[in-house]
Amino acid sequence: MVDRAPRILLVDDEHSIQTLLSYPLRKDGYEVVQATDGRAALARFAEGTYDLVVLDLMLPKLDGLEVCRRIRARSTVPIIMLTARAEEIDKVLGLEIGADDYITKPFSMREFRSRVKAALRRAEMQPHDPTPAGNGPLEVAGLRIDFDKRAVWVRGVAAQTTFVEFEILAALANAPGRVFTREMLLTRIWGDAAYRDPRTIDVHIRHLREKLELDAKRPDYLFTVRGVGYRFRDDAEG
Repeated sequence: MVDRAPRILLVDDEHSIQTLLSYPLRKDGYEVVQATDGRAALARFAEGTYDLVVLDLMLPKLDGLEVCRRIRARSTVPIIMLTARAEEIDKVLGLEIGADDYITKPFSMREFRSRVKAALRRAEMQPHDPTPAGNGPLEVAGLRIDFDKRAVWVRGVAAQTTFVEFEILAALANAPGRVFTREMLLTRIWGDAAYRDPRTIDVHIRHLREKLELDAKRPDYLFTVRGVGYRFRDDAEG
């Protein structure tokens, strides 16, 4: 780990929001770089290394979804999206293109700081990382998961997973047949389930199925347990 303060890119076109959020971040010891439109955000991002991006959805010049898409195309940096719009489609779109977390305005400063800390903790792969080291790759029914390398192959072809997708897959695959509730997965990956929409897990599971399953509606690996959560295939399933 680099011996420096975590660096956060804060992108919001409202001066009041920039002031409101940058003060507690700096007070918590983070370095904050600010941008007020989408193009400026991409320019700032290209100029240095960041540990987290806090990104508003509604931005001038380029909206937050497009900025998120372009950042995710070249980086796995955690992205927290902010929005004043609560429609489900906004949340799904943000997650679809690679946002790690999503906060709807208005939100409490306690919630915001909690999510920032959790995102940085995930990126550092510290205590809440469910991925075991040294257990060797798992191979089952054409799927190969190398936990040490954080790599996945399905039927001999590499599958590109996001940080969160891999964490969910690893948690499930290391307990074949065990049913995990959405809250259990949230806690395993984010450290707690506070302030988080359990449907976030549903979106990531859908992405995993699209990448791993021949038929996402008839999965071979990731199964829904209706009314409860999800599980990975067990040894009895041929």
